[in-house]
Amino acid sequence: MKILTQSVLVLIAVFISTSGADEVVYAQLGEKVFLKSPSSYNATAHYIYWFFGKQEPSRIQLGWRNIMGGVGKTDDESWKTKITLSENSLIIDGIEEKHFGTYICELKSGGEKEAFTYELFQVNVKMNMGSPSLLLPGESLSLDCSVKASYRMTKIHWLNPSGESIGSNQKAIIKTATSKDNGQWTCVVRDNQKEYQAKISVTVLDLDPASSLFQYSSKSSHLTIPCSIPLHISWDQIKAKGLKEVNWQFFPKLPSGGNSDGPQQLFSLYLDQVPLTWKANRTRGLSTEPDLQKGKLSLVRKQGREGDRGDYVCSFKFPKVTLNKTVHLEVLQIISSPGTNLISGQQVNLTCSLGHPLPSDLQVKWLPPEGSSQLSLQSDPHPVHLSIPEIWTEDSGNWECSLWQGGRKLTSDVITLKIEPKLSVWMLVIICSAAVIVILLLIVVFFLYRRRQRRMRHLRHRLCQCKSPKSKGFYRS
Repeated sequence: MKILTQSVLVLIAVFISTSGADEVVYAQLGEKVFLKSPSSYNATAHYIYWFFGKQEPSRIQLGWRNIMGGVGKTDDESWKTKITLSENSLIIDGIEEKHFGTYICELKSGGEKEAFTYELFQVNVKMNMGSPSLLLPGESLSLDCSVKASYRMTKIHWLNPSGESIGSNQKAIIKTATSKDNGQWTCVVRDNQKEYQAKISVTVLDLDPASSLFQYSSKSSHLTIPCSIPLHISWDQIKAKGLKEVNWQFFPKLPSGGNSDGPQQLFSLYLDQVPLTWKANRTRGLSTEPDLQKGKLSLVRKQGREGDRGDYVCSFKFPKVTLNKTVHLEVLQIISSPGTNLISGQQVNLTCSLGHPLPSDLQVKWLPPEGSSQLSLQSDPHPVHLSIPEIWTEDSGNWECSLWQGGRKLTSDVITLKIEPKLSVWMLVIICSAAVIVILLLIVVFFLYRRRQRRMRHLRHRLCQCKSPKSKGFYRS
């Protein structure tokens, strides 16, 4: 019983001596740590001493600084290259395992001495065994967070890359990885006085999550169908996961509005070649970006076409999972009725559409040629179907229709109208008069020609009267 009582007293003494720290600091291996001396002491302290360790002989003097600006550091190379003494702080750069423990800041002024204690605790954050550096959707993700040698009552929970809390007091996480798990995970360590956040990066392969699933183009704008892998993921890492096939497929959009059942094979990747190269199947005039080694797999063309509407699928096939990036492509088009060659004063109907009714979040804006009589169209909102009762020569030129989503311009198309001036009454009179004159001249020429033909026939008839004329001397007078 006596031994038990002594043990309890020793434990209480140890707890009192450790829990008396003026400040608790949490850190991870490799971080830079700032231990700041109390600001209320700096104005009067003539000397500031920094120590590591609680008691002699294990305590090490790390350095000192006086009010005149003098500075001294320990000769221990394992500490000397790691620490910096500023005016009121001890800075430890690239903290190692042996640097966690108790730090003491002593401030001396005259015969008075004050001490300030810090407890530096190590926070360990890691992906457990079985969680590789690169994950595919569907694989197991395992994370663990702990505080080493801490006497404090700490609570630990996780924040996913979206900032959502996972569990109220959960040190370990085991879940099935999805593309949403890609990014920085945060372990939050909290005690009664402060909160510390430790971060760890989780990489889940995803195909270009930042780009929009809907792309827009036109006959007047550049066409890009995006697909890429993150720059920090190498092709060797992806191949190590058992990559079997990479390809592009196209599902055309039918006139009825649906997509065709069978895909068109556009491109496939030769995985065994160095460097990696594309095999072209049915390209549809598309080409691949040149930066394949940098993870860019996008398809491009200078201009869009009406037949480009549909779904483009970028696929990565692995033994147990297939990653697909589907891009829905819409093509903006302006249609003019009755055409683009018009006469001044004629009615024209312009339609700007995607081949189907526009969703409620999309709007169009018309831009007539400069000097056009239709400049009032610049006021919002603009109609998809534009009917102009009479169009004039000043309306000739490029008519632009742009597609907008909120304040973002998605694409635009341009159509060129050629408008000839309307013929006046006098111009019609002149043209008709000229036509009549030409016709009369033709009639006169025709009659003169017929008259000459008759005269020639009559002359031949007078010269030839006998049935068997003589061959010589017959024409003598």
